[in-house]
Amino acid sequence: MKEKRASALVGALVLLTATAGAQSLTRGKYLVERISLCNDCHTPRDQKGELIMGQSLQGAPIGSKPIHPMPWAEIAPPIAGVPGHFTDPQMVKFLETGVRPDGSTPRPPMPPYRFSHEDALAVVAYLRAMKH
Repeated sequence: MKEKRASALVGALVLLTATAGAQSLTRGKYLVERISLCNDCHTPRDQKGELIMGQSLQGAPIGSKPIHPMPWAEIAPPIAGVPGHFTDPQMVKFLETGVRPDGSTPRPPMPPYRFSHEDALAVVAYLRAMKH
């Protein structure tokens, strides 16, 4: 009887973990695609200016320029899979504070995000799950 209960408990924990993971990925996708609009800069566009979603978050030239001279990023790096830019804890801290591991801040048009810890974890989980 104890073995059955232990097995059921392990099964429930696995199901809870899988459900929490799926919810985190769903939340991360929502934040990346709908709230932060990461695709606007980090996804290439075709000749008509339409996003090439088959290359989502693979990095792209930034198609806008400031009116007045200022520091400006010309290329948005790939972020799908978080390819070597940051460790997961560094990426979470960047999303929470807007500060890179070296203490610098990103150049415009990248906004200095201030995600909650849970939302930063969800964004990193979603980006990490994407192919790069």
